[in-house]
Amino acid sequence: MLTYYIRTFGCQMNLSDSERVAGILEASGLTLAENIEAADVAVFMTCCVREKADTQLFANVSALKNAPLPPSGKRTVMVGGCIAQRDGEKIRQFASNVDAVFGTQALSCLKPLLDKARAATREELKRSPLVDIDQPYTDTSEKLIKHPERNYAAWIPIIYGCNNFCSYCIVPYVRGRERSRLPEAILEEAKKLKSAGVKEVTLLGQNVNSYGKSFSGAEKNAAASTTASEATPHLAYGFADLLRDIAELGFERIRFTSSHPKDLTDGIIDVMASYDNIMPHLHLAVQSGSSAILKKMNRKYTREDYLALVKHLREKIPDLSLTTDLIVGFPGETEGDFEETFSLVKEANFDRAFTFIYSKREGTPAATWENGSTESEIHERFDRLASLIQEQSFKANQKEKGRIVDVLVEDVSKKDPSILVGHNPKNVTVHFPLPKDADAYAFIGQIVPVKIDEAKTWYLRGELADAN
Repeated sequence: MLTYYIRTFGCQMNLSDSERVAGILEASGLTLAENIEAADVAVFMTCCVREKADTQLFANVSALKNAPLPPSGKRTVMVGGCIAQRDGEKIRQFASNVDAVFGTQALSCLKPLLDKARAATREELKRSPLVDIDQPYTDTSEKLIKHPERNYAAWIPIIYGCNNFCSYCIVPYVRGRERSRLPEAILEEAKKLKSAGVKEVTLLGQNVNSYGKSFSGAEKNAAASTTASEATPHLAYGFADLLRDIAELGFERIRFTSSHPKDLTDGIIDVMASYDNIMPHLHLAVQSGSSAILKKMNRKYTREDYLALVKHLREKIPDLSLTTDLIVGFPGETEGDFEETFSLVKEANFDRAFTFIYSKREGTPAATWENGSTESEIHERFDRLASLIQEQSFKANQKEKGRIVDVLVEDVSKKDPSILVGHNPKNVTVHFPLPKDADAYAFIGQIVPVKIDEAKTWYLRGELADAN
């Protein structure tokens, strides 16, 4: 019996795609290997948002060249995801042992591609690698059976692609234009997950807030008239409606990502504030605090717009945990621009932030622009900003001390098997000790109350609230 292993890089959408790849392989009779070196079929699901992702991929693929072959005597290496879509056959220039490449819209073609790769000789594959990156979008991939990594939490893609074309971002070129799934398909999937005992769902999209904008007139009417929302048939069905309908299904936890500030409406915020099972955490990427840089980035909002939105969010959802993304060293960024970012971070008072040094992506407009700052200046700014974020994260976590919070248990600590690990509603990692003589794995997938007695910068620590 052949085995497989999938190594996934990048965003949650890639994780969701990987579950569909696993479903295809499981349905084809393959079983999961202990690790990628032992697998007959090694699959890499890739990200190309930053240069580091390319480096990781090629290092991982190259490492397999020297690994012993599996018992079948043949290892098939497949690369999917965004790098596959971007580079196609060019991947072979950097990783000669790749046998097949499939793009972001070619998941449904994975099985025939694999069959051809397994049947071909090594010499045949060297002469003519198998590449499929030209598939037009259909809803076939949406209907593929998933093999979820966790039975208590699930990803639900609601919109594919992106129409924003931020000047630094490669995603619209590799994921295509926005395509919203029909609400009845999403709700049907959600109902099945609820019936299967899933406790937490995360709605996915490059920009979930623009859900429904790609519908035709007929689709808008159908969407509004065939769901549980109170929308009338002549109204467009958008993300606020979908979020409300998902909340009404009764999941214990609902999350969503990613959100674009320009499309976060009052309606969406009102729904978030109205349902206890929609978690009080929002990731709202700002990228820069300088209106001049935001314009160059093509973000379509200003510094003032973003701060006004944050103020409104805090008023409607006082206990909201707000996180963001920040880019340092964007082409043309001056010390003055950076100071505006620094002051915005102070004013917005983020709970956490993912801070990155600008990474040039060929094929995007920004890749051709000159950067007036030196590398040392950029790194110094990055360090200053990272220090501020750490201070804010530490301060935000102090608010949780003494509280009893619900924690969805997800794993056992890799460093200490007596410690359980999960996340609270604000999506902060929580560690707590396993009760004496208890079975750790009986806790995984359960939501339990934990009293927080210690708050670090990046995690919380406590004890079961009802433990002796």
